[in-house]
Amino acid sequence: MAQPPGEKASGAFRTIGEVSRELDLPQHRLRYWESRFPQLRPVKRAGQRRYYRAEDVALVRRIDSLLNREGYTIAGVQRLFAQEGKAKASARRETPADQDMPGQSLRAIRDALADALAADSR
Repeated sequence: MAQPPGEKASGAFRTIGEVSRELDLPQHRLRYWESRFPQLRPVKRAGQRRYYRAEDVALVRRIDSLLNREGYTIAGVQRLFAQEGKAKASARRETPADQDMPGQSLRAIRDALADALAADSR
């Protein structure tokens, strides 16, 4: 299916400016949230330009909703994400070893490090 002129595919990378305009959030807030939420890690290319994946944009939408619509504090959102990470980690531990997918161990290590960073910033 053809995209309308000037529109990106849903899975395309987006710059910080595009995400900022799409979500009506200032760019500095997106950069600040990157420093507070280790789960939000856009791809950085030459010159430290940020490129947000579709899952990064979805996470920004969720953070914005939690902070600005549901009344969470930054610390509250960090705790919520840490709890969700622990639930995912325990679900992974319950998966039989013969169903272990490639890279799952690396994801578990990444999630554990993200949880440690979140706990350290409290």
